[in-house]
Amino acid sequence: ETKDDSAVLWLDEIQDGIIRSNSETEDAQRFARGILAINEAVERGDSAQTLSALRSPDVGLYGVTAECAQTYQNELSEVKRNKAAQGENGSEWVQHWVKGGYHYYFNLHTNEGGWEEPPGFTPNNTHLSKEDIQSTISGVSAAYNREQLWLANENLITKLQARCRGYLIRRQFSDRMKFLREQTPAITCIQSHYRGQKQRKAFRRRLEYLNNHSDEVVKIQSYTRMYQARKRYRDRLKYFRDHINDIVKIQAFIRANKARDDYKTLINAEHPPMAVVRKFVHLLDQSDQDFQEELEVMKLREEVVTLLRSNQQLENDLNLMDIKIGLLVKNKITLQDVVSHSKKLTKKNKEQLSDMMALNKQKGGLKALSKEKREKLEAYQHLFYLLQTNPTYLAKLIFQMPQNKSTKFMDSVIFTLYNYASNQREEYLLLRLFKTALQEEIKSKVDMIQEIVTGNPTVIKMVVSFNRGARGQNALRQILSPVVKEIMDDKTLNIKTDPVDIYKSWVNQMESQTGEASKLPYDVTPEQAMSHEEVRTRLDSSIKNMRSVTDKFLSAIVSSVDKIPYGMRYIAKVLKDTLHEKFPDAGEDELLKIVGNLLYYRYMNPAIVAPDAFDIIDLSAGGQLTTDQRRNLGSIAKMLQHAASNKMFLGDNAHLSIINEYLSQSYQKFSVTAWPYRKYGQTVTQTVCRTVALHPQSVIMSAMLYRFITKKN
Repeated sequence: ETKDDSAVLWLDEIQDGIIRSNSETEDAQRFARGILAINEAVERGDSAQTLSALRSPDVGLYGVTAECAQTYQNELSEVKRNKAAQGENGSEWVQHWVKGGYHYYFNLHTNEGGWEEPPGFTPNNTHLSKEDIQSTISGVSAAYNREQLWLANENLITKLQARCRGYLIRRQFSDRMKFLREQTPAITCIQSHYRGQKQRKAFRRRLEYLNNHSDEVVKIQSYTRMYQARKRYRDRLKYFRDHINDIVKIQAFIRANKARDDYKTLINAEHPPMAVVRKFVHLLDQSDQDFQEELEVMKLREEVVTLLRSNQQLENDLNLMDIKIGLLVKNKITLQDVVSHSKKLTKKNKEQLSDMMALNKQKGGLKALSKEKREKLEAYQHLFYLLQTNPTYLAKLIFQMPQNKSTKFMDSVIFTLYNYASNQREEYLLLRLFKTALQEEIKSKVDMIQEIVTGNPTVIKMVVSFNRGARGQNALRQILSPVVKEIMDDKTLNIKTDPVDIYKSWVNQMESQTGEASKLPYDVTPEQAMSHEEVRTRLDSSIKNMRSVTDKFLSAIVSSVDKIPYGMRYIAKVLKDTLHEKFPDAGEDELLKIVGNLLYYRYMNPAIVAPDAFDIIDLSAGGQLTTDQRRNLGSIAKMLQHAASNKMFLGDNAHLSIINEYLSQSYQKFSVTAWPYRKYGQTVTQTVCRTVALHPQSVIMSAMLYRFITKKN
């Protein structure tokens, strides 16, 4: 009140007062309902609902923490119970102090309220007010914050407590130790008297007890010792039974080593002990069954050698027939020549078949022969036995014959004479022939060490040809087949190391893409081709791919060196030793190049270049390698050849000089790991040959014998 009669309220002021009053009434009503919602949530015991009601902005509570929801519920319930314990008046009205210093009266049943105090107003004494709720929240939140503070500093509190307790314990321990040190003489005296008395008393009791039960003690000891002995025996027996297979293997290994040592003593010692001789006396007593089995094996071996030689001859005739057909296609010969060769081939097959039939008829034994033929047969037996066991004659004959006439004929004669190395004896004798012939040829013909590489010795060709047979073919297939298949299956691999080819391929690609003729010249020199960035990029990519696939081949060869036929590795050892003996000034590196040329270039390289011709891969009928595949394999073979011989890319191949370091590293792998050789361990002599049940035989056709004699003459 202004006590001014002339003071009046304007309409805008009245309207603002009404709006403000309505707003404050709505806020007070929302506040009262929020307090009611908190009380109802507390009565229901739902902590989540209580937390939601406490967080209501209408109530205006502060310090509410979600982690304390259950604690809020418990504390508010406790406050409500305490109010109810003082007596409930059942009033439906409550009074709230709201912002502005006014009191708002709210009906709990109708959820309505007003600013005027209702008649007979009595506030509900169990209803929680904002002050009750806020004080509870503040207390719980403060306790929670203190707890979190303690937890955050738990390590510091623990350290502080530990130091305090440690100090107290150390002081207590120090006081106790000080007291004990002061009383040490008395303590020692008391302990010694007590222990002495206790021990003497126990000893007297034990001695008296044992004296009274000596018989029982003896019996118990005997039973105990018996049980322990039986248990040890059973455990040992069980161990032997559980490891019976291991015991048998160990015994067999020891006995085998002992038997081998005794046999070596019997063979090599000039006067072997009687005990060793006695062990092998039973081997001299051969039964008729042993003789029959040996005879059956020899007959089968004869048939195998005969069929093998026949197949080789048929293969040679078939190759000649292919050549004549090719000449006929090119009109170099007439059809009559092909028909004539076909008739000769048919006639030859019939003759070979009749020879085999005649051979089968002659298996009746020596009784079917006349005296003159028997003597001639024995003479030939001595001749061939001498040629087998003394390699000097054939060795001198091999390298003295002209190379253009000796290869196929000498291969046929020598392999037949040694039965194609069908057993260990023939294999050993054939390797000894190769060794002797190689040594003889090096000593007589080789004046410079490089002539072994450039001269193509006959013995080397025979060794390679022999080791490319069935066993050597399987070894090549096992070593090279996986990596060759991988190269062939990679359709994206395209190795080109000639800059001119890369340049022309690039020009053709640009013309096909643009549909227009390129302005670049088509015929260029390698230097002009290398001047283009695209050519250099493609060349680097090809070199990278070539190194990658070459590494695969090198790894396959190095890791599978034991699969290389032993004959190849043995001849490699003989070649190296013989060259070192004749050329003592030659370095180890130069000798290893010769060995690498033999084992890789002569033996493996052709199979990599033409895997289809050497049966390294399986091709479908009519299938053949593509031009890209052959070029890729040829590039890889060239890389491996340079690596095996430690030959660098120079001159016309100077653009490949960046891989010379890689070639040197690959050569080290070849020389260190890829060409091992061992000493040949067999000792087959004429004396050993006489101990077999049947004399060794060689199957030679009459036509072959005639050709051998006429050639020799």
